Amino acid sequence: MKTPSPGTARPRRTGRHPLARFLIRRILVAILLAWGITLITFLLTNLVPGDPVAANLGQRALGDPAIVAQWKAEHGLDKPLPEQYLIHLQGLIRGDLGTSQQSHRPVSEDLAEFVPATLELAGAAILISLVLGVAFGVIAALRRDRLSDHLLRVLSLIGISVPTFWLALVAFYVFFYRLQLTPGSGRIDPGMTAPGPITGLHTLDAALTGQWDVFASAVGHLITPALVLALYTIGLLTRFTRSAVLEVLGQDYVRAARAKGLPGRTVLFRYVLRSALVPIITVAGLAFGSLLSGTVLVEAIFAWPGIGQYAYKSATSLDLPAVMGVGLVVGVVYLVINLVVDVLYGIIDPRVRLQ
Repeated sequence: MKTPSPGTARPRRTGRHPLARFLIRRILVAILLAWGITLITFLLTNLVPGDPVAANLGQRALGDPAIVAQWKAEHGLDKPLPEQYLIHLQGLIRGDLGTSQQSHRPVSEDLAEFVPATLELAGAAILISLVLGVAFGVIAALRRDRLSDHLLRVLSLIGISVPTFWLALVAFYVFFYRLQLTPGSGRIDPGMTAPGPITGLHTLDAALTGQWDVFASAVGHLITPALVLALYTIGLLTRFTRSAVLEVLGQDYVRAARAKGLPGRTVLFRYVLRSALVPIITVAGLAFGSLLSGTVLVEAIFAWPGIGQYAYKSATSLDLPAVMGVGLVVGVVYLVINLVVDVLYGIIDPRVRLQ
């Protein structure tokens, strides 16, 4: 056995797997970013023009200084801004997001009621987008400069260009009002009882409890707004997938795999798609985050009781604890998505976790 010379550097050995070190670094960065989100959310919310006292008490109560002072003391607005932030941060550590000034309930309870509806809607939209967008992108890349490629590129451009709120109005008018092919607004039919709150997702809860009539109603109410939300993401994923697959198809190792006589399906799934997944995952993660935070108009048109409606009502009434709670939830969702994307990077491409 050859022994290293005294001047040769020995490889450093660590007790952790490279993927474990990679995850620890990402989690520590995520914790630091979460603290930054709480600070930025608090500052921006308090810098919003408007008087929360006037929005909640009305102009008549503003004429009584005693009422104003009592209301500020109850909600901690009589303290300096740094002290307010420390109180807010201590509450977050305990899991207390404060009390909504409109519903007079803990903000955490309000969010637990509204967030699952938006998760269900955005989850269905991103699932549809991934299936159709990736499939269309692969087909367009494999049939480059043919008629199907041109048609898919035009459709993707239309999906990116059409405003979501206009498409939601048209879809609701055509498919519900005129053709009566889809159910109306809400998450289930008015005469039905919502399934037990296991996860808060009506489709999943109905399936878990065996209420198949409720499941069919929930899917029927979900499909139209989910397709409306998914159209933009489908167009985006189609274009990115096409570009990523075309770039990989020109690599030497793909040509070598074809020269060896490997079946086209094997080359596509084992070599091409795996290498093209990194940019696709990036776009899908960002798209899912934007779907969660951008459902306000679609939820309003389809009367979907999600976080978008809750955020809109809280903002118009200057309900500061609720606004900060929504901002924190959206920020944490983006952090979790970025963390999942980083983990998938490390699993798909080992070079990422070794750098």
